Amino acid sequence: MGQNGMAGIWRGRTGGLLIAALCAGASYWPAAHLLPHAPEALIIAWKGLGVALLAAWVFAAVPGRDGRWLAAVLALGALGDVLLDAVSLTVGAVAFLAGHVLAVPFYWRHRSGRASRAAMVAVAALAAGVVALAASLPTDRAAAPGIAFYSSGLAAMAAMAALSRFRLAASGALLFVISDLLIFAGLGPLAGSPATLLVWPLYFAGQALIAVGAGRALVRCQAG
Repeated sequence: MGQNGMAGIWRGRTGGLLIAALCAGASYWPAAHLLPHAPEALIIAWKGLGVALLAAWVFAAVPGRDGRWLAAVLALGALGDVLLDAVSLTVGAVAFLAGHVLAVPFYWRHRSGRASRAAMVAVAALAAGVVALAASLPTDRAAAPGIAFYSSGLAAMAAMAALSRFRLAASGALLFVISDLLIFAGLGPLAGSPATLLVWPLYFAGQALIAVGAGRALVRCQAG
């Protein structure tokens, strides 16, 4: 698949899925804040729709095992989006953690051949710093161990993305990390701060960059 084939993933059936995903994800935040009387089930479904459609786009646009693998990572994120509100924060976090764990070997499989030992050490140190920072944020110290456990998966995912050949996806993983850190900060020093309103825009932008960045690179690779 050459340049025309690459352009094709943005058109037709797969292109429509991507456009629908971006529209759903971008519209969720205003819907959640400006439609206070909307049925809760509708808002929860709306929340999960954006990333679910990103997963569907990857599944349709990227053939083979890698496409299914990336789609599964995104699908677990969509499941987490829904479960956070429909069931509990803990259950939703488990779904997200499962997605992070699944993403680690995916990114490792596609690691960059140019990653130096120094870069690996730096990324590992940054990942450890993310875990330590996340655990330090909640005012309720009883929540710290659980946050540290979840954040270890989050940080490992972002570290492997940084070492992968998917540069755009690595940027998306970083936005995902910042979004989650804002959630944890909202349990502590940023409680009630307008900064926490950035959680969803950063999160969805991160997931979109992961889907598009890794998806396009995989199609390009398969095209030879």
